[in-house]
Amino acid sequence: MLSYIFQRVLWAIPTLILISILTFIIIQLPPGDYLTAYVAQLSETGETVDEATIEILRERFGLNKPLYEQYWTWISDIIFRGDFGQSLDWNVPVADLIWQRVGLTILISFLSMIFTWLIAIPIGVYSATHQYTVFDYIFTVLGFVGRGIPNFLLALVLMWLAFAYLGINVGGLFSPEYTNAPWSFRKFLDLLAHLWVPVIVLGTGGAAGLIRIVRANMLDEIYKPYVETARAQGTAERRVIWKYPVRVALNPFISTVGWALPSLISGSIITAVVLNLPTTGPLLLRALLNQDMFLAGSFILILSVFTLVGTLISDLLLVWVDPRIRFS
Repeated sequence: MLSYIFQRVLWAIPTLILISILTFIIIQLPPGDYLTAYVAQLSETGETVDEATIEILRERFGLNKPLYEQYWTWISDIIFRGDFGQSLDWNVPVADLIWQRVGLTILISFLSMIFTWLIAIPIGVYSATHQYTVFDYIFTVLGFVGRGIPNFLLALVLMWLAFAYLGINVGGLFSPEYTNAPWSFRKFLDLLAHLWVPVIVLGTGGAAGLIRIVRANMLDEIYKPYVETARAQGTAERRVIWKYPVRVALNPFISTVGWALPSLISGSIITAVVLNLPTTGPLLLRALLNQDMFLAGSFILILSVFTLVGTLISDLLLVWVDPRIRFS
C-alpha cells in the first residue's frame, strides 16, 4: 500500500507540472492581456490611457516578458517561496484573495455534499428494495425533475419564495449589516438564516442523479448469491441490505471524492453569482474574464492539486470499502 501511494505521488509531480504549463498557456490564448482588457473598459467609460503609461504598467506587471519567463517567474515563486503572485485586477497578493473566500466556500460545499448523501442514499436504497411501488415512481419522477431543473433557476425560485412568503432576503450569506462586521453569535445566526438556500440548491441536482445510481447499483446486487446466502443464514433483512449490497452501491459516492474535493474550493460558479455568494467561484470567473493570469492560474493549479489528492483518497477508500478491489 505504501509503495502504491509513493508511486502515485511521484506520478502526481509531472502531472502537476504539465497542468500548470497548459493552464498558463490556455489563459494566455485570448488576444491581448490584462492591460488590453483594462484599457477597453476605460474606453467604454470615455477615459483614455496614453501609450507611455501602458508600457510602464506592462513592464511593472512583467507582461513585456516572453511567455516562458512569465511562467517560470510565477511557478518558481510558488514552489520556492509559496508566493502565488500579485493579482493584476485587484492589485493585492493572490493568496490573500483566495484564502479570504475559501472558508465559506468549503462550508457551503461540504454541507451541500452531506445534504446530497443524506437524501440520495436512503431514497436510492428504498427505491431499489421497493421496486415499482408508488413511492418508487414518485422518487423517480422527483429525481428526473431535480436533475432537469438548473441550479440557478431553483435558486431564483427559492429566493422568490423566501422573500414573498417569509419576508426575508436570502441572497448572499449575510444581511447588509453583518457583511463587514466582525464575527459574533448574531452574525453566525444570520449566516445560518441564509445558508439553507445554497445548500438546498447545490445539493438537489447532485442528489437527484445519485439516487438513480444507488438504485441501479442496488438492483444489481440484492439478487446476487451472497445476499441470498445471508438471508438463508437467518440474518435480519435490514442487516442483510445495509451490510452487504449497500456497501457496493456506495462505490460511486467514494469514487467521486476526486471531484468532490476540488468542488469544496471552486463551488458552483453560476449559482454563486445568482445568489451573490462571497465564494471563490465568482472570483475565478472574474479572473478569467479580465485575463488576470496569476489569479486564474493559481486557482486552477490549486483545483488540480485537490483533484489529484481526491482521486488518491477515493482509490484508497474503494479498496477499504469493497474487498473485491485490490492494489495492482
